[in-house]
Amino acid sequence: MQFRTYRNTDLTVSAVGFGLWTISTGWWGQFTEGEAIALMHRALDLGITLFDAADTYGNGLSEELIAKAFPTRRDDIVIATKIGYDVANHGSDARRGQRAIPHDFSPEALTLATDNALRRLKTDRIDLLQLHNIGMAEVDDDAIWETLDRLVAAGKVRYGGFALGPAIGWMYEGIRGVERRPVTSVQHIYNLLEPHPGRVIHEAAERANRDTMFLIRVTHSSGMLEGKYTEDTVFPPTDHRVHRPRSWLLNGIKKVDQLRFLEGPGRTLGQAAIQWLLADDRVASTLPNIYDAEQLAEFAAAPDTPALTADEMARVAELTANNFGLTEDAPKYKGTMALDETVHERETVGA
Repeated sequence: MQFRTYRNTDLTVSAVGFGLWTISTGWWGQFTEGEAIALMHRALDLGITLFDAADTYGNGLSEELIAKAFPTRRDDIVIATKIGYDVANHGSDARRGQRAIPHDFSPEALTLATDNALRRLKTDRIDLLQLHNIGMAEVDDDAIWETLDRLVAAGKVRYGGFALGPAIGWMYEGIRGVERRPVTSVQHIYNLLEPHPGRVIHEAAERANRDTMFLIRVTHSSGMLEGKYTEDTVFPPTDHRVHRPRSWLLNGIKKVDQLRFLEGPGRTLGQAAIQWLLADDRVASTLPNIYDAEQLAEFAAAPDTPALTADEMARVAELTANNFGLTEDAPKYKGTMALDETVHERETVGA
């Protein structure tokens, strides 16, 4: 395993982390508590130290799993979690996976959510607290960021950041966020098949001369970049991928076929997808969706496989720039991919 330290901090994380969304929400299959904890133990054995949770993942279940998995190894792991959804009043809804529930970013709610997370985690500190799926209003709300600063000053939180989503998009929230808020970390979707708008957000942090680094989720485009799907692939009824259009599967397979040159020797396509992300020194860690021991071992070994060469990176850039030679419907983004007029007017008058 390799490790990276967030710029201007003492927060060091494994280059591959463990996202608990997979094992705590039911959207990637059902896991017993024993199965989930066994995977987490194996992850730590393989050198993974970063465990990323959220209060809305199973109504606190992901945080409870961390406490149960590592009751005596707090100093051996880095705990990242997220707050911002109104779990206190809509927790039963959160048990239903990625179901959207109302946000509550009021100072009182954020403080309560942090205290509740600390209680479930059975710890006195959260290494990285992320505001979960913020919008433009939250980026601009000074009271939210002052609350985060107070939580850090109180010692409950070591470092702060925010997450973007839930779907790909959120370009201007990300750009404005890294420009206005000197946060340690931003979590967002970014992968070989979906490099936009992630790359644009990274470039915005560079232009703004921020120390901000990034946690990358959906590293394999919902499993597509593991290279195992075929035209006959069928997802279980409870699997979130069943809601994807069939064109996503068919076009994805065609794109993956053009990326096969990244495989071997000594490197799978899934590992190459992680190496492509790690070629960006703004990436602090990657959070592949982990759902079995074999896949966990493959991804944990990824940082130690051969790095992508300059020629390979250039070839990937050419393919993505031309959408792999495919014509397909434009993605339907849920996030802001065009700056709305009200924001534009506010910026032009210097408000």
